[in-house]
Amino acid sequence: MTGFLVALQFLTRIRSPVRRPIAEADLGRSSRWFPLVGAVIGCIVATLDALLAPVATPELRAIAVVIALAIVTGALHLDGLMDSCDGLFAFTSPERRLEIMRDSRVGSFAVVGAATSLLLKYSAVLALPGEQRFGALICLGAASRWAMVFAAARYPSARSSGLSHALRSSMTGRELPIATALALLLVLSAGIAGLAALAAAGITTILLARYTLTKIPGLTGDVYGAICEIVEVTVAMVLPLLWRFTTQ
Repeated sequence: MTGFLVALQFLTRIRSPVRRPIAEADLGRSSRWFPLVGAVIGCIVATLDALLAPVATPELRAIAVVIALAIVTGALHLDGLMDSCDGLFAFTSPERRLEIMRDSRVGSFAVVGAATSLLLKYSAVLALPGEQRFGALICLGAASRWAMVFAAARYPSARSSGLSHALRSSMTGRELPIATALALLLVLSAGIAGLAALAAAGITTILLARYTLTKIPGLTGDVYGAICEIVEVTVAMVLPLLWRFTTQ
């Protein structure tokens, strides 16, 4: 239970009984619960969407979902995406890219990356069929947070300190199998298509991680956030297509 509460405190703005600085060892062990926290986020947002259904247009509901996802997470992953865009797309050395990613200032690549992500997410959520929306939001929450665990467990850290190093170095080897088992159960909220969506999340994570490794020597906490954001959008986009194939 402590591990879940640590993960909840780390990934969201939801008040947790565990309100203390997160120890490095606790962070790694808590990662096994990331998919469950993602499902909780998806459930909260899906509940809001359902409550708005009788009084709001589909467009307003989609906007509310996108805003709620940012609020519940404190825009943590969106911030990681912005920093990653600024660093990875810069025409400079790997060392300088890492410096840029640490810089709190926002560049043009960050703005374009955030705007693209938000627009795609809005369009993808809007395209989700109403009767399958609740399960889809739970699925994308679980799959995107699982992707962070997958990336941390399988790819090196770019730095010898910081979030990515703390997360990866404190993993015991059991986190990824447990997180995967949880994710496999949770994505079934979207039916059999959810399993294919989880596979798409894994492929997307591999492609993003490999691209990152061509720019810097490993992954960072910002890259984990970027992976979460992009996988979230990817799952929302592919689910309607997967439902068509699984219902034929």
